[in-house]
Amino acid sequence: MTNTLPDRLESGSPYPLGATFDGLGVNFAVFSAHAEKIELCLFDPRGKREYQRLTLPECTDEVWHGYLPYARPGLVYGYRAYGPYRPREGHRFNPNKLLLDPYARRLLGNLRWTDALHGYPVRGRKADLGFDRRDSAPAMPKAVVTHDCFDWSHDVRPNTPWSETIIYEAHAKGLTKLLEHAPPQERGTFAALAHPKVIEHLQQLGVTALELMPIHAFVQDRFLQEKGLSNYWGYNTLSFFTPEPSYFSGDTQDELRVAVRRLHAAGIEVILDVVYNHSCEGSELGQTLCWRGLDNATYYRLLPDDPRHCLNDTGTGNTFDLSHARVIQMVADSLRYWATSFGIDGFRFDLGLTLGRTQHGFDPNAGFFDVIRQDPILGRLKLITEPWDVGMGGYQLGNFPPGFAEWNDKYRDTVRSYWRGDEGRRGELAARMSGSGDVFDRWARRPWASINFITSHDGYTLADLVQYEQRHNEANGEDNRDGHDHNISRNWGEEGPTDDPEIRETRARVRRSMLLTLFASLGTPMLVAGDEFGRTQHGNNNAYCQDNEISWIDWSLLETEEGEALNRFVARLIDLRRRHVSLRSPVFLYGQDSPGHGVNDIEWWDERGEQLSEEDWDNPHGRALSMRRAIALPDGRIEAVNLLVNGGDAPLLFHLPGHPSERILLVDSARPERGEMPLGTQYELAPHSAVLIRSCMEAPET
Repeated sequence: MTNTLPDRLESGSPYPLGATFDGLGVNFAVFSAHAEKIELCLFDPRGKREYQRLTLPECTDEVWHGYLPYARPGLVYGYRAYGPYRPREGHRFNPNKLLLDPYARRLLGNLRWTDALHGYPVRGRKADLGFDRRDSAPAMPKAVVTHDCFDWSHDVRPNTPWSETIIYEAHAKGLTKLLEHAPPQERGTFAALAHPKVIEHLQQLGVTALELMPIHAFVQDRFLQEKGLSNYWGYNTLSFFTPEPSYFSGDTQDELRVAVRRLHAAGIEVILDVVYNHSCEGSELGQTLCWRGLDNATYYRLLPDDPRHCLNDTGTGNTFDLSHARVIQMVADSLRYWATSFGIDGFRFDLGLTLGRTQHGFDPNAGFFDVIRQDPILGRLKLITEPWDVGMGGYQLGNFPPGFAEWNDKYRDTVRSYWRGDEGRRGELAARMSGSGDVFDRWARRPWASINFITSHDGYTLADLVQYEQRHNEANGEDNRDGHDHNISRNWGEEGPTDDPEIRETRARVRRSMLLTLFASLGTPMLVAGDEFGRTQHGNNNAYCQDNEISWIDWSLLETEEGEALNRFVARLIDLRRRHVSLRSPVFLYGQDSPGHGVNDIEWWDERGEQLSEEDWDNPHGRALSMRRAIALPDGRIEAVNLLVNGGDAPLLFHLPGHPSERILLVDSARPERGEMPLGTQYELAPHSAVLIRSCMEAPET
């Protein structure tokens, strides 16, 4: 190919951005509002030798473009951008630095850490005001021209309604790295995501969506590598259009497409955790790898009075400027690419608040949200946001526009606090279990907007939540100083694992009670992979750098008696949620006379069977609560489901309200072996336990 390509580019087209093969050649287009010249650099197939530089001949509406006849998929390339190097004005052009195409679909080689990746002499007297003349190409990964061709014509997206969605959060590698059923070469790769054992497990549980932690190509942070650690979680993106190369077992990206196709065939959606709030280039003292070298002043938010410095709303050193149309376009194009080329069903936006920041702060009507919501492809997908970042006004739970669901940390903290035994949590628990309408019931939003979770990838696992009160992050190499210390956990008598049967039984009961609370609450439940059979991180609540057995899912736990029993219990809870609509009501409930006949859609009692007064709600020592939700059945009868919780240290005898003709115990977290059975007018709850009861009554004749 190197001997047959022309020695200059034709004008080409400014659309689409990226490198696009049309059968006769490749069109190259890259945005930069402030560059004076951009060169296309071509490399040998191994990416080692740069053999040709071609100037992009045209610039249309701030998009530089050129067309290379006879070029084909497999061509290895990068860019060099010429322009002012004036950091005090926000410009950091340095043509000595090879730049990755922001729209690169495939990468060749790994980033090799060296000071030459910086646009300035790292140890120079002028700091970042200096200009470094070393060529960074030998240390840079290169982009590779691709041509996607995959038959999606027979694929059927599950399109699970939000009210029926159960999310299972997992790490693309960690989920299967220890899966012995998978071939050794496929463990920890995209190929294993759709292994029959994985699909069978997800279907047996009843989850409807697999949410994968970041799979965009990311960098291994220098400071972690120097400590012998790695960026396991992947929240440091290098390319928004490229799947992480290390997650492939072979040399074709169709491996991921096949996995998604098989998951769809099993009725399981695939959601991606995506990181568009910042990049891997760090602060103004960071590397020049892509966006910084192409147009630092446009891609990043800079301090208004001192554009030399990045505005750091993300805590990572830089923040993308999603108020700029071209930056919004890059993110929207990336999302659309993953939805169409890889069949992805939805996205969870890391630090999603950042995407709605304008010069005046967070705005639910920001351009990014408008673009996504009106898009005929993206607007139909599941959109989830993390409603916070570290900037001013960086907590906006409930303030995102319609169409977005939000991670509800209030739910997480309230459920943890109540089951830990904290006082004064009864009223808050009632609000969270009923869908957090006080937070989300606006702009015609529905209960599903609340993503309810007890644990996530960030923090303790469910097992660790009941056996550690102090973080144990020694393996992270920061003297146990990293990770948050507000875990709202309780070890129930002894830190870490124990042989004490009473402590073990209490821990198991509390775990089941939290799980029952989760799946009986209005909203969208999210379960973290491995929590269903007792996965532990041994007290590490910040395992972002642990690409090892600390983080990987230990499937052997599923073969233990305790693990198998917990897994069976979780599957039972999910099945109950599927069978009883009142557990997943598509609308908010406010104690109104519906379904009628003197039965309200939601009602609250204490253990005496009496409705709670204001004084009862405010009683800090009140630990007992009975929540009943009722719906009208097609045959005219009224079905009600009661969730009873006892967060105290002593058993409580609950008097069951109403006069139903039928009352059935569905599940008891203290006695998980009990099947469904008829009940009378009373039921005793063990300490730290929850019970679900179904009752059915005939509608009175009119």
